[in-house]
Amino acid sequence: MSILTKEISKRYGEQLALDHVSFKVRKGEIVGLIGPNGAGKSTMFKILTGYIPPTSGDVYMNDLDIVEHSLEIRKITGYLPEHNPLYTEMYVSEYLHYVAGLYGLRNKAGKLVPEIILRTGLDIERKKRIGELSKGFRQRIGLAQALIHNPEILILDEPTSGLDPNQIIEIRNLIAELGKEKTVLLSTHIMQEVEAICDRVIIIDKGRIVADEESKKIGHQLRESTQTIIVEFDREIDSEDLQEIQGTDQIKNIDRNRWLIQSSSDRDIRGEIFELAVSKGYKVLSLQKKEKSLEDVFRDLTTS
Repeated sequence: MSILTKEISKRYGEQLALDHVSFKVRKGEIVGLIGPNGAGKSTMFKILTGYIPPTSGDVYMNDLDIVEHSLEIRKITGYLPEHNPLYTEMYVSEYLHYVAGLYGLRNKAGKLVPEIILRTGLDIERKKRIGELSKGFRQRIGLAQALIHNPEILILDEPTSGLDPNQIIEIRNLIAELGKEKTVLLSTHIMQEVEAICDRVIIIDKGRIVADEESKKIGHQLRESTQTIIVEFDREIDSEDLQEIQGTDQIKNIDRNRWLIQSSSDRDIRGEIFELAVSKGYKVLSLQKKEKSLEDVFRDLTTS
C-alpha cells in the first residue's frame, strides 16, 4: 500500500480541519482528492508530506510511518504545493540543479535536469529567470522539481492551475503516464480533469470524507435519489398530460416541444412517458435519461 491514512484528525486551536480521515491509495493509482475551498485538502497534503504533524491518527507511505521515517519518506515523495514557492531570481535550469542537489543528486543533475525540462515542456524557457515566466510556466517548474528525483509517490495540489487549455492537456497526459509507474494523489477544482485522468475520486467536505469511489462509478452514486428525463415531442403539449405519470417531482418546459421531467421513483419512467405519448396521439422525437455528472455528485454532497 503506497499511501495509508488511519483516523487522521488535525486541529488548529478550536478549528477542526480534518475529522478522522481514513483512505488508501495503491501503487499505480491516480486518485483525485476534491472538495470545496476549506474542506481540508491542503492540510491533508501537508500532513502526507511531513510539513505538519496530525493532531491524531497515523500515516504510512510505502509502509513507513510518517513520524518515525520522515526523511526516508521525503526521499520517495514528490510534492507540488498549492502555492508553488520558487526562487524567482534563479534561472530555470539553475533552480532545478539546486533542487537536484538537495536530494543528493548533484553528480547526476547534468543528465536529470535536461530530461525533466523536456518532459515538463520547459525547454523554450530554460534560460530565463523564474521571475520572468508566466504563472503557467512557473507551475511547470513546480511539477519539474517534484519529479526531479524520480519519486515513487506524487502529491500534486492543483497541478494545472494557471495553465492554458493546451498546457492542461499536456500536463494531464504527463500525469496519466506517470500514474502507470507511480502513486499519484492530486487535488483540482476542474471536474473534467478528475474524470479524464483519475482512477478513483475521494470527496472531502468540512474535514470528512463524504465519498470514495471509482471515477467511472461515482456518477451512479446518487442515481437512486433522482432521475432526470429530457423528452421532445412533435408538437406543443399540455403539462397536465405529463402530470398523469406517477412519481414525477418536477415537470419543466425547456422550450416549445422539449420537457424536463424529474422523478424520485425507483422505476425507470421512460416507458410510461412513451405509453402516455401513444395514448395522447403524440410522437416522441427523442427521449434521454440524463446521468449525474461528477460535478452534480460533488454539488449534492458538498452543498448544505
